[in-house]
Amino acid sequence: MDKKNKVKYLIKKLETLFPEVPVPLNHKDSYTLLIAVLLSAQCTDERVNQITPRLFKKADNPYDMINLTVEEIKEIIRPCGLSPMKSKGIYGLSKIIIEKHNGLVPKTFKDLEELPGVGHKTASVVMSQAFGFPAFPVDTHIHRLMYRWGLSNGSNVKQTEKDAKRLFPKEKWNKLHLQIIYYARKYSPARGWDINKDIITKKIGRKSILNKLV
Repeated sequence: MDKKNKVKYLIKKLETLFPEVPVPLNHKDSYTLLIAVLLSAQCTDERVNQITPRLFKKADNPYDMINLTVEEIKEIIRPCGLSPMKSKGIYGLSKIIIEKHNGLVPKTFKDLEELPGVGHKTASVVMSQAFGFPAFPVDTHIHRLMYRWGLSNGSNVKQTEKDAKRLFPKEKWNKLHLQIIYYARKYSPARGWDINKDIITKKIGRKSILNKLV
């Protein structure tokens, strides 16, 4: 099956399996989403959702956040890992949001990516899920599946994002990236992968991968 037909099949199949895709990270606005996404680096969404209520009870906006010390933030978010770096990032970005953006999360990639602790993937999630701007954030799940499905060469996430944006219709990006994440977690995990449950990869997967499983 060529890439064009793979994409058609994928979109249809994922829409059937996941017609509704809630945002995995619990949040109430763009600021709390930004913090949650920053915390999710090398940490599961499930763990982040356990920690953020404690943090947001003390500070769910940049003004309250900078009233906490970096040390206090670090103590709360410790279970998410990388807490020394993340706590500095949270404090620093909150300060900049107040000083440069009138207390509001900026709505451009450029401004978001200038915030401490915010890379392109975090900015993409916020642009897509908070502001509805077409973006295709690539996490480990999407990176893995784009390779398994033979839609990207797996060299790096930048290339995967480029390929995803080239192959998938722009108006589908925001929902589709979440559908792929939900599919990956349920049917095509990195560990404990069962090809017989992974119906999409079984049908359109990269030949070199499928041949190894025979």
